[in-house]
Amino acid sequence: MPTPLSLEIVPVTAFGQNCSILWNPGTRHAVVVDPGGDVPRITAFITEKDLSVDAIWLTHGHLDHAGGADALRRELSTRQGAPVPVIGPDRADDALLSSITRQAALFGLNGLENVTPDRFVKHGEMLEALGHRFEVRHVPGHTPGHVIFHDPESRFAFVGDTLFRGGVGRTDFPYGDHDQLIEAIRRELLPLGDDVTILPGHGPATTIGAERKGNPFLN
Repeated sequence: MPTPLSLEIVPVTAFGQNCSILWNPGTRHAVVVDPGGDVPRITAFITEKDLSVDAIWLTHGHLDHAGGADALRRELSTRQGAPVPVIGPDRADDALLSSITRQAALFGLNGLENVTPDRFVKHGEMLEALGHRFEVRHVPGHTPGHVIFHDPESRFAFVGDTLFRGGVGRTDFPYGDHDQLIEAIRRELLPLGDDVTILPGHGPATTIGAERKGNPFLN
């Protein structure tokens, strides 16, 4: 069995986005998922726990999930003396990642930056991190390139803005597609198993089983 991991959720931006810091308590190595902003708050926690960040993962290209990624990459790479890569999402979200400052201006927000990932991810690939293996699954509909990161052995997944407790991601964008999102949730998330804990981009954690049974968008 892989080493149990520790998790801290740091709410960031005016949207209350769940930036996740996941680390191996034995090695103190970590990954940061969806640092949408408020980078000083994220780095303060990393410093407090004496963590070494191996990578920054992005589920999709919206400003509240990716707007702090470039600043965090710069800060951590300088602090640690080695590059800290930004990984993900799928390349289909490249246009969103390159227009974060424009997205932010529409909401009157400052300090959020465009970001170019060190590499995009593809459906079905495995990411080795913290002594665990995370499966990448493409779940479009909220955005074209939205992905999730699933740890099949530890039975949890970072699902971004695909599935929430009692809800699903917004699709009222020019590039959104509600039917595509529901189909992708049924195809890529529900088969993970009812016992799998899902960690969404907003709000509390839930399980696949709870959402299969009680989510009105899936029934």
